[in-house]
Amino acid sequence: MKLKFALATVCALAAGGLAHAQDPNLARNLAATCANCHGTNGKSVGGMDSLAGEPRDKLLQKMLDFKSGAKPASIMHQISKGYTDEQLELIAAYFAAQK
Repeated sequence: MKLKFALATVCALAAGGLAHAQDPNLARNLAATCANCHGTNGKSVGGMDSLAGEPRDKLLQKMLDFKSGAKPASIMHQISKGYTDEQLELIAAYFAAQK
């Protein structure tokens, strides 16, 4: 019985990973949560930094630094902790591709 449960758990986790990989809009959907502060598609119209067109590695490092607490922030340290590193990579790549 324990083996069946373990196998079912592994299958469920694998299926969840496939669902993320198959969603062509996942990066855009994750990045949409940034629009309130950083503007639609990362094009800020206010006092926040624009993210559109910035180098992927630079964006990813900033988000990872917020997540780890290495970079101080008023709110980004809390927001970034809500994402996996893989999701942050998708977000960084999405904004880097925006012009």
